[in-house]
Amino acid sequence: MDIKPIRTDADYRAALKEIENLMMVEFDSPEGEKLDVLVTLVEAYETKHFPMDLPDPVEAIKFEMERKGLTVKDLEPMIGKSNRVYEVLTHKRSLTLKMIWKLNRELGIPAESLIKPPATLRNQALN
Repeated sequence: MDIKPIRTDADYRAALKEIENLMMVEFDSPEGEKLDVLVTLVEAYETKHFPMDLPDPVEAIKFEMERKGLTVKDLEPMIGKSNRVYEVLTHKRSLTLKMIWKLNRELGIPAESLIKPPATLRNQALN
């Protein structure tokens, strides 16, 4: 198995090409092991060079609502009465720590996403 670290964009592109060529190999074979190692190297390179920002808390909630087919009524046990849910979903009210705990526990939304300040607050902090 001839594998080297991914240090440059050219290395990265070559690794992606090799992964593409290995996509149909048997998992428990030398080629499958090579694929596994290459994928791990590519993931590490992408994490370092193409970091993904966490979503806005409200966008994370809306995404989970859509994904799970939830309504405003379904969020009431986690956020409060429907008018409060609408206030949160329109950025008129911030999430409380109790809401964050419940949304994390009930919907599985990462706490890191829920505690992230909304974009409007982040932009104000930069000015």
